[in-house]
Parts: sequence; C-alpha cells; structure tokens
Amino acid sequence: MIYLDNSATTYPKPLAVYQAVNNAVSIYGFNPGRGGYRQSIRASEKVFDTRGIIKKFFNVSSEENVIFTSGCTQSLNTVIKGVLKRGDHVVISSMEHNAVLRPVQKLSDNGIISYTVAEITGDNDETLENFRKAINSRTRLFICTHASNVFGIRLPVERLCALAHSYNIMFCLDAAQSAGVLPVDVQGDNYDYVCCAGHKYLYGPMGTGLLLINNDTLLDTLTEGGTGSQSAEAEMPLFYPDRLEAGTANIAGIIGLGAGVGFVSKRGIDNIYKKETRLIKAIKERLNTLDKVTVYPNYDGAPVLSFDMKGVNSEDIARYLSERSDIAVRSGLHCAPLAHKSMGTIDKGTVRISPSVFTTENDIKLLFNSLRKLHNSP
Repeated sequence: MIYLDNSATTYPKPLAVYQAVNNAVSIYGFNPGRGGYRQSIRASEKVFDTRGIIKKFFNVSSEENVIFTSGCTQSLNTVIKGVLKRGDHVVISSMEHNAVLRPVQKLSDNGIISYTVAEITGDNDETLENFRKAINSRTRLFICTHASNVFGIRLPVERLCALAHSYNIMFCLDAAQSAGVLPVDVQGDNYDYVCCAGHKYLYGPMGTGLLLINNDTLLDTLTEGGTGSQSAEAEMPLFYPDRLEAGTANIAGIIGLGAGVGFVSKRGIDNIYKKETRLIKAIKERLNTLDKVTVYPNYDGAPVLSFDMKGVNSEDIARYLSERSDIAVRSGLHCAPLAHKSMGTIDKGTVRISPSVFTTENDIKLLFNSLRKLHNSP
C-alpha cells in the first residue's frame, strides 16, 4: 500500500511510538493521579515527563499549560466555548476546518456570538487587511489555521497574531496541519492558544490532541468530572491542567504522543519539511504536464497538494487509485467547505495528496504513473 493521506492521520507511526504504546499498556497501565500506590505514581510521573517533552518542543511556559485532549477538535472547542461569552464577536479565516466553523456557527445560531469570515488571498498584506476590516468593538478572538488542510496554503499567522494583540484581541492558532512540519513557538510568537492534533504530523496515536495555553484568562470548562484533585469540591479546579482534563487520562495515547514528538525532534522539523516539500514539488511538476489536470496553489506552504481532473469526479479518482494501484489519497471536501468555497471547488471537491516522512520518491512516481493512465484513458 502507498499511503498518501497523512493529513488525515500519519501512517505508519515510528517504531518508537508502537513501543511506547505497548509499554504504556503493559507497564504504566494505571490511573495516574488517582492513587497513592507506586504504580499510579509512576504513571503520573510518566505523564508529567511527556508534558515536559511537549513544553520544550513548543516552547510553552510550563508543563501545567500543556493540556491533553482527544484531538484538535476538542482543543478548538475548548477554546471557542471557554473564551467566548454572550455578545462576543470572533474572526475566522476562509481556510478554516469544520472543527472551527461548526462550533462558532452553533454559538451564532443560538444567539450567543457573531462571527466574520476573513478572506485569505495570495497577498499576505491583503489578508491582514481583510482581518483588520472584520474587527469590531466586540471582537474578542481570532481563530486561524496555520496551514490549510486542503491546499496547504500557509497563513501569515505570526503577523495576524500581532494584529490581534494590537487591538487587545486574543489569538488561537489551529496547528492541526502544521505541528511537526512547520515551527510553532508558543511564547516566541506570543500565541494565546495553540491547538494540535497529536495523531498527524506529531506521529502520535489517534485519539490524542494538545491545547497549549499562553494566556492568563481562565478558560471555562468543556466537560466536568473527576480530576483526582480537590475531590471534595463540587466545582472543577481553578488551575491547569486539572481544570481541563476531566476523567481518566488516555495514558497509552499520551505516552505514545510523547514518543512521536521525540521522533520529530530527533529528525528535525526543517529536515522533515524539506523532504515532504520536495516530494510535493515532484508530483506537482509531473501533474502540470497533464492537460486535463488542475493543480491548486499552496503558495509554498505546508506539504499538501490538491488537484482535480477534467471529466473525472474526485471520488472516482480516489477509488481508481485505491482499486488499481493500492494508493490511498483523500477526495471530496475534506471537512473544510470554507476553503473549497474560497478556491471555487465547493461543487466538485478535490483530490488531496499528503506525504509523510516515510513517503519515498518511488511512491510519488507510482502515483503519477497511475494518474497518467487514468488521464490518458478514453
């Protein structure tokens, strides 16, 4: 199998991740922070050590501001519903995933908040101006993806964050598609909140995510329950991470995620980015030789590429690749209708190619050969 759907979830995972998950189940398979016996204490220490790995990787101020979640969707929902209050206004980009659009839409439908979609263009100055024009007196939060999960378009998030702060507006970075491929410096770039998918380019197991906090505002809770701390109180603790981590921790996922982050650190983000970008450029150059194929721009962003083929439905292309060549790609709208509306592909969708550190040049050649056969077929 040639797997090119790594923007959905990376596969395979590094050997160290498989080993870490196995050890988590067999050695650390106890409820951390819920018992005074040595096994529970060791599990708690292992989870704390993983927070330390992530703190260092993303330059977070403290381990306590590293929150483990079930995925980037939960992280984003925690910020959106934990920050925004009745009457607030939020600005999101035209490249946002449904993990951003749907929560703000629901709050808007319920009459709690309002929101504006700022259009992303190939001109960063123009993009900033679009965000600036969207601000009003009630704007409390910008939410912006680092890179589009469909087109790989990299947004000027550092400048957008600075713009938000100049108006005393908080900034939330959706790093689902960038963490592990593009540098994310929480304190250096002064992001208030960073939301990450642990199972994508951080190479952790599915069911893992991160919320990294760099703001003194105490977030409201998304869920409530046991924390192993202040158990006599009916309210959730007022301190992190306990406030936002109700229930039994996904210890296998957390420890596996720590191993994934360690793998990325060892390989080096810059090295990973260069390799994956080289592969994307290689397939882009080949696809541009096929007259029925339209390749959509990503402005040298994240290593993701979308295309379509005249006369062939995107789902049919993905099915053809799977059935004829055992190649896995993603087709359709990729849970990001805003991005497709912005690029004029909402009616047909696209085929998305997303390599990983394990993808080879031969994989790309085989992909192109299969697409060329489809392209040239009557």
